[in-house]
Amino acid sequence: MIADKSALLVIDVQNQFVEGLPEEMKGLSVVESVKHVIEAFRKAGRPIIYFREVHRKNLVDFGRELDGDEDVHAVEETRAADYFTGIEPLPEEYQIVKRRYSGFFGTDLEILLKGLGIEHIYGVGLLTDVCVHYTCADAHQHDYHIHVVREAVGGSSLVAHEAALAAIEYLQHGAVISEKEVCE
Repeated sequence: MIADKSALLVIDVQNQFVEGLPEEMKGLSVVESVKHVIEAFRKAGRPIIYFREVHRKNLVDFGRELDGDEDVHAVEETRAADYFTGIEPLPEEYQIVKRRYSGFFGTDLEILLKGLGIEHIYGVGLLTDVCVHYTCADAHQHDYHIHVVREAVGGSSLVAHEAALAAIEYLQHGAVISEKEVCE
């Protein structure tokens, strides 16, 4: 069941991230679960906000992202940065391009959420241990109730995925929920 005053954040379901999921995560049917949750929100008439992490061709906006294990990714005007097939927003749904992991960092997300009267944020997408985690942690810091749909997120590895879900659950007990809880 979807709580009142809720919005769905569809985080970085882009070609490069879906296709780059490790084999251990692909078997979880993350994209199909994302589609089911999107349909549940559409049916409930609740707002859906889509994010794409997109970087400039000259790499000026990567900051410290390339200091760790990540390579150059999601460069503007490339197929890698496009939404994965079947996860495209409808014209009336919201889209935000972000340059960093968190959907709150350097975007108008907070203005949009306040304008929509949102209190509960549901998160789906990629990667659980990176952009999903950072967006949820920031949502928590902004006093939103957070709900992450376990089957509709995928991480850079199964270990990192589970650790991120545990960290999110640490922030708010009951934050990690099932697809069934949303789609019934």
